[in-house]
Amino acid sequence: MTTTQRTDGAIVDWAFYRAGVRDQKVGSFRDATALAVAGEGFVWIGLHEPTAAEFASIAEDFDLHPLAVEDTIKAYQRPKLEHYDASAFVVLKTVAYVDHAHLTASSDIVTTGEVMVFLGQHFVVTVRHGHHGGLAALRRELEQDPERLAFGPSAVLHAVADRIVDTYLEVADSVQDDIDEIETSVFSTERTRDTARIYHLKREVLELKRAIHPLHGPLRALAERPIDVVHPKIREYFRDVEDHLHRASDQVLAFDELLTSILQASLAQLSIAANEDMRRITAWAAMIAVPTMIAGIYGMNFTYMPELDWPIGYPLVLLLIAGICAVLYKRFKSAGWL
Repeated sequence: MTTTQRTDGAIVDWAFYRAGVRDQKVGSFRDATALAVAGEGFVWIGLHEPTAAEFASIAEDFDLHPLAVEDTIKAYQRPKLEHYDASAFVVLKTVAYVDHAHLTASSDIVTTGEVMVFLGQHFVVTVRHGHHGGLAALRRELEQDPERLAFGPSAVLHAVADRIVDTYLEVADSVQDDIDEIETSVFSTERTRDTARIYHLKREVLELKRAIHPLHGPLRALAERPIDVVHPKIREYFRDVEDHLHRASDQVLAFDELLTSILQASLAQLSIAANEDMRRITAWAAMIAVPTMIAGIYGMNFTYMPELDWPIGYPLVLLLIAGICAVLYKRFKSAGWL
């Protein structure tokens, strides 16, 4: 029986590769580790959110640096590359777009996770944190390309980085739809209050920026700096990943600037709307002041007042009030106050 799948504990999958081909004859996780340590190929171990106890034996088998192991267990790390004597440690932030029917001031838009990669001459250990960014499909794709896997563990690192960076571009395209929705709402003829939604979306874009921007340094180092555990042929491929990262980073920076402009436009429209309301109130108050003033004069109840004995006094005053109010209304209307 040849079983290469192990699901107990935090281990999601593992496999031993000879010349880029998964060796189905290696049926024991311990045997695969021993063969990798002996240098007969390389082992790829995938874990999901391991505890310190679950990761201890793997760290011991491959002599992983304690500080890197500590970062792996605690998670919540910035993207980085650390090079030790016989291994490298890479942290990549994963992102996923959260589907929603309508953008609100509390909608989850972007969720983040992490993939940590330990890289040696004969081993690669991937540790995933979060409920997205699974690597099972990527492993199957790589196993269909043995020539690529023959370059060793660094081919796995490149494939993981390439997949994650491509996800950045996909998420950015989805966020663009939300920004378009906000922009349409702000500049629509209907009066809307979008400030809270814009600010929330800006916070989500900032989360995306924090995942993408710090990765520039590690990818540049992998593309340009000779590292013992990275095959020279694979190093060339990291330049392409870095180009994709620049595209994603530029897009997210543009989002941030655009949202700032939209927020300013929204605040300006709120100010304009408030001014329009004040002008309407002022216009109506001016028209109401005319009958109030006249009624106030003729309601003072003095005995000797002019025009008190006019038979046409009452209708004349009503016509006067109506005429003045009509003139004021026309003037305010033509001035755009009503």
